[in-house]
Amino acid sequence: MNRMKSYLKKGGARVASFAVSFALILQAGVFPAYGKPTWPADTGIQAEAGIVVDEETGAVLFGQNIHLPYAPASITKLLTALVVIENSPSLDDTVVFSHDAVYNVESGSGNALGLEEGDQLSVRDCLYALLLRSSNQAANALAEYVGGTREGFVAMMNEKIRSLGCTESNFANPSGLNDENQYVSAYDMAIIGRAAFANETLMEINSSTTYRLPSTINNPEGRQVNMEHKLLITTDETSPNYYPAAVAGKTGFTSIAGNTLVTCAREGERSLVSVVLKSNQTHYTDTIALLNFGFQNFQNLDATGDEATLFGAEGTLTIGDQTYQREELEVQGSRLVTVPTGATLADVDRELVTGEEMDAWIPEDAVAEIRYTYDERVVGRSYFVSLVPDGDALLEVGAGEDALNQNEGEDGVIGPGSSSDVPAESGKPMSPETKALLVKVGLYALAAALLAAAAALIVFHMRKVKREREEAAQRRRERRRQRLAEIGCSEDEFKRMVNERYGKKDKE
Repeated sequence: MNRMKSYLKKGGARVASFAVSFALILQAGVFPAYGKPTWPADTGIQAEAGIVVDEETGAVLFGQNIHLPYAPASITKLLTALVVIENSPSLDDTVVFSHDAVYNVESGSGNALGLEEGDQLSVRDCLYALLLRSSNQAANALAEYVGGTREGFVAMMNEKIRSLGCTESNFANPSGLNDENQYVSAYDMAIIGRAAFANETLMEINSSTTYRLPSTINNPEGRQVNMEHKLLITTDETSPNYYPAAVAGKTGFTSIAGNTLVTCAREGERSLVSVVLKSNQTHYTDTIALLNFGFQNFQNLDATGDEATLFGAEGTLTIGDQTYQREELEVQGSRLVTVPTGATLADVDRELVTGEEMDAWIPEDAVAEIRYTYDERVVGRSYFVSLVPDGDALLEVGAGEDALNQNEGEDGVIGPGSSSDVPAESGKPMSPETKALLVKVGLYALAAALLAAAAALIVFHMRKVKREREEAAQRRRERRRQRLAEIGCSEDEFKRMVNERYGKKDKE
């Protein structure tokens, strides 16, 4: 009996010991979790604001203070170059430097290339001076060439960023020099950077490390222009500024903006865009940290064919008040989604977005956006574009109005002529063959009339759809102008933050 009690006592102690050990194992997390990977944590950067996005998908991989306004300094010149390239008939056209372009700049901003009033350079020459050597004089001359006046060009700059969906920024000059009305958020600057680096001409110029300018007044032998962005030109592997994946970008600095930097880097098939704002000499190390974070912790997955999951069993998809067959829709835009390393498409959520909720950067004829999200973060977008021709297209191929303009017969029947049994030579009875022929002609005329009526209905419907799309697009544009309120920041509050930032620096 005593032996039994001793055994039970020892057994109970073993059970208790096992229970405690099992609980400790659970707390220690020894058992692996098989859920989808969590979004990688960031370590922060030393600059006040920064962001890194996937260039292809636009997915924000990391952001710090990305919706606050900061002075941009010379990273503004990426936008200047993009507007110039998109609005110049030829890069070989001649730009004449005015007195205002050369001398109407902020005191102390310099003239590193020694450009003078009356100098004549091509648009291409000016773009190299702008992007490689950050010439403020080239920025002003290009603005006058494209916009007529500097003010006219600034209006084009702001129109461009609004078309890209930027709502947290405003530009007041083409150079990036200090102005209380010139500010940009890291988020908007990433959008501008993606648009700039997607332009082949701009990318060709901005990825160059040197360029030879032709003769100018102060440099009759011409002079060489060298890239300033250190991550693009440093080849010493022991240097803290060595980053071989960097392929393009723009530096910036003013007393108010501090150091700013935009960089495009490519590694394998992936490409990232980073932005650093309000840095105190940490812009290069911060950029390297952002790019390494993006390359090491994320991957792009191909979502081609995934849109099939949105269609019903009968192969139809209803968008608004219209139902489409699969063959009536084409998918455009990137087919990639950016997710943490180890994740799969099964971990990604997808939804159909229409109307004013669609992203700003969309194909012209898009009827819906396929939005991919991961842990409520947007990681990719593609777009359904209707292949059904609109009314104008139908008219171009001869359907619709032309068919409706046929003459009516005297008896009121739409057709090429009258349906009378009596031919032109009245008084002569028709033969059975003639009557049969006329019946056939009448049937053909009736069929043509029905087809014309159907075409007219299609034209009417498609024009209505087109008009509704245009009205929706207009509402969307208006809404973009009011997005400050939607992100919880009124225009007055936004201006107050800008004024406080500038006012603080002015006191210093």
